Amino acid sequence: MLFRAPEAHSRSFVKAVSWRILGSIDTFVISYFITGHLVFAASIASVESFTKIGLFYFHERIWAVVPWGRPAAIEIDPEAVAAQPPVSQQPVAARAAA
Repeated sequence: MLFRAPEAHSRSFVKAVSWRILGSIDTFVISYFITGHLVFAASIASVESFTKIGLFYFHERIWAVVPWGRPAAIEIDPEAVAAQPPVSQQPVAARAAA
């Protein structure tokens, strides 16, 4: 894919929540094995869920504007595009060459 539109804020938020659910289950299991107490494990998992949703959301939004690792944007001259007839009006040979 040569062009990638930025993600909507709602998509970043849903990704953050779904990732946190998986991460919180992992945190709960590890906390339970370490502490041996369900209440402590649940407390740890609950607190870290809220903090890490916010951290992930802002992390995603920052990376959405970082150009590193993406192909260079293609600049299009609006005047050249406007001068072109619509594809349906171009001869078949011209459409095949494009």
